[in-house]
Amino acid sequence: MASIVGKNNVKYVKFSVFDQNVCALYTTRFGGVSKGRYASMNMSFSNGDDPKKVLQNYKNVCECENIDHHRLVFSKQEHTDNIRVVFAKDIGKGIVKKRDYGAVDGLISNIPNCGLVTQYADCIPLLFYDPVHKVIAASHGGWRGTVAEIARKTVEKMTESFGCNPADIVAAIGPGICKDCYEVDQTVAIPLRRLNGLDLSRCLIPQKHDKFMLDLKEVNRQMMVGAGIKPENIEVSPLCTCCNSHVFHSHRATGGHRGNNAAIIYLR
Repeated sequence: MASIVGKNNVKYVKFSVFDQNVCALYTTRFGGVSKGRYASMNMSFSNGDDPKKVLQNYKNVCECENIDHHRLVFSKQEHTDNIRVVFAKDIGKGIVKKRDYGAVDGLISNIPNCGLVTQYADCIPLLFYDPVHKVIAASHGGWRGTVAEIARKTVEKMTESFGCNPADIVAAIGPGICKDCYEVDQTVAIPLRRLNGLDLSRCLIPQKHDKFMLDLKEVNRQMMVGAGIKPENIEVSPLCTCCNSHVFHSHRATGGHRGNNAAIIYLR
């Protein structure tokens, strides 16, 4: 089960479902150098924080796991279902090189010593690894991406691009907003109902005044299973970013006055 670990005052969630060839983690607010609403571990270069401090934050967490921060690749999240295959020329984009792409909410790579970075402040991190073909992936599961089935499409892209067998893939669903904190309306409920293969009785709980409590983690878990990943190969973190806004950056808990958490999956 995923647990919070720490080193050198840096704390982060580490996932147990992956083998020694992969390091997968999710940052907390602890161990960085950012100040104010970004304190202290803000992982976004685009929300107004000092870029030098954000870079130091990445150095701090990467040093804990012997990750080369120069070899990270960042998504450019816009709540889409677009998934990009990372090539050698892309290494460093978003952290030490300029990105030449936009609207990318999922990344896939088979390059050793390469890390994929996605960012969050309540949305659901989706991490994937095929130990047979040595392929990693990371996708951003906000409600729009979830409704667009980015979890399923990530598995399909891994299969199409690298010959992965979904039955071999192991996956982690990281910290994110829980069903007790995430109230939605028909804007979200209607497109969810249009999707096939979901047991919405476990995900979408009716409330008064046409509102619903939504379990985004469970929706994405069901989508992973529907895409062919074995249920026993999926690790789901119970941690809620909103309930634990003292530990994680949370958009809903702070009304948007916050930094960002990051999920990093690194292929050794």
